[in-house]
Amino acid sequence: MTTSLASLAEFRNLLRSMPECDAEAMEEARAHNGILTKPPGALGRLEDLAVWYRGWRGGPQVEIASPQIIVFAGNHGVAARGVSAFPAEVTAQMVANFQHGGAAINQIARVNGATLDVVPLALDKPTQDFTVASAMTDAELLDALCAGWDAVNSDADLLVVGEMGIANTTSAAALASALLGGGSRFWTGRGTGVDDAGLLLKTKVVDEGVALHADHGDGLETLRRLGGRELAAMAGAMARARQLRIPVILDGFICCAAALCLVRTAPGALDHCVAGHLSAESGHRRLLGAMDKEPLLELNLRLGEGSGAGLAIGILKAALACHAGMATFAEAGVSDA
Repeated sequence: MTTSLASLAEFRNLLRSMPECDAEAMEEARAHNGILTKPPGALGRLEDLAVWYRGWRGGPQVEIASPQIIVFAGNHGVAARGVSAFPAEVTAQMVANFQHGGAAINQIARVNGATLDVVPLALDKPTQDFTVASAMTDAELLDALCAGWDAVNSDADLLVVGEMGIANTTSAAALASALLGGGSRFWTGRGTGVDDAGLLLKTKVVDEGVALHADHGDGLETLRRLGGRELAAMAGAMARARQLRIPVILDGFICCAAALCLVRTAPGALDHCVAGHLSAESGHRRLLGAMDKEPLLELNLRLGEGSGAGLAIGILKAALACHAGMATFAEAGVSDA
């Protein structure tokens, strides 16, 4: 396939030379926030979010008008080990459901005014079982990164990336364990709802994969060995958003595992990202802590699809609406104590 990136080396170089936030725009935003008709800090994190967003988008009266949600789907060879409560064919079935508007993320996108794009990735060709070989070749990883890179709409002003892929919580746990340590029990959860025996098997599989790829290299190489196409595509989309200065809301455990691979390749690679929610997956809180991200919502979700981050679009919209739409003390004729 023709790719938008020539090589993994080019991707690494781009990742290490991405634009930074606009410090002047952030300072202007803080000054504007200080004269709005409210006590200082009364809107809590909404104030910080507005300043952060303006730092990436600039402009005195910014608002979120064109949010984009992308759901990437991929199949994992490790699913054959029985690590999921669902069979691998569910991935393609759910892709059809997304395309026909029947999934939770379709409804969340609709009520938040977001476009939804669904990108299936070689569903007829699962990755390799990472307990016996690297999940992807260099070429396969590059293709998946490019699929994510190319899926981002340059006209979007906010991005959410989600995923669908049976066994991808196993892959995410392996990535977290390899990159952050702590052992598989520290990171492996029930995913789609496996029972105790299934959790024990899943933990064993994660251990086997991490042991095989102990000399894993940086985040991108770890992604190649233990990840999946949909995780790589999410990473590619997040990187492209940074290049375009599009802020990103991170979703749950799987999305954050993909994001971790970026920051373990280029420190600071996630400065344009906020965490949308804390999921019910057991390792997600620890993963967010390792990336120094505080979630906006905690609703006990464990669906994936970009659902938690999609819900957080409304929070960010409200933050910007207050920042841009509230009157100043002078405009409202209110005394500024």
